[in-house]
Amino acid sequence: MIRVESLRKFHGKREILRGIDAEVRRGETIAIVGPSGGGKSTFLRCLNGLTSFDSGTVSIAGMRLEAATPPDAPSLRALRARVGMVFQGFHLFPHLTALENICLAPRHVRHESPETFQARGRALLARVGLAGRERARPMSLSGGEQQRVAIARALAMEPEVLLLDEPTSALDPQMRGEVLAVLRDLARGNSTMLVVTHEMGFARAVASRIWVFDDGRLVEDGPPAEVCERPRSERARAFFAAG
Repeated sequence: MIRVESLRKFHGKREILRGIDAEVRRGETIAIVGPSGGGKSTFLRCLNGLTSFDSGTVSIAGMRLEAATPPDAPSLRALRARVGMVFQGFHLFPHLTALENICLAPRHVRHESPETFQARGRALLARVGLAGRERARPMSLSGGEQQRVAIARALAMEPEVLLLDEPTSALDPQMRGEVLAVLRDLARGNSTMLVVTHEMGFARAVASRIWVFDDGRLVEDGPPAEVCERPRSERARAFFAAG
């Protein structure tokens, strides 16, 4: 499903990703944790072409990205139809309703009929606990509701992989619970997800594996109990001890 080999990324002279090697199997939920500035978000953005990288390869959802040959616009569109992305800041269109935000990509990218994309949009709103809020605009929704709309929007293209970059970090505790409940439901449904998160309770309970990033390196990879309770690397031990 996903294979990353020798992935390196620089910002000027600073090396952000230092030769990442990783694999994800279909249906796995990977929780990516670690100290701030460790390269977690940059890594996620490299997986769907939002950020270029300087060396290495990414194979994801049947497509291959290489540093030497950046993808052209049609390839990027095809990639993003297969790989959904949810951001920390929601990024909903403020002038569109919840349903219109969800239906935008199926309408303009897939050219589906209104009956098809609207029915799926309503079903997705119900799935994330927002049935009846089809006409609500983002400004009338709480942060947790906006993030749930953003998750529904990412699911509207029926992606093979879902990437989530700190989806709860901008929310208060109650709203975080609403969003985490949706992610738990997706994980139970065998969705393939990579989630950058600081929610260690979620990572322990839901993730198939936990990855610990530190200073641009993947320093730990394993089942939640093993990684959290018996980390092998010194940097992972330091991270969990600090928490």
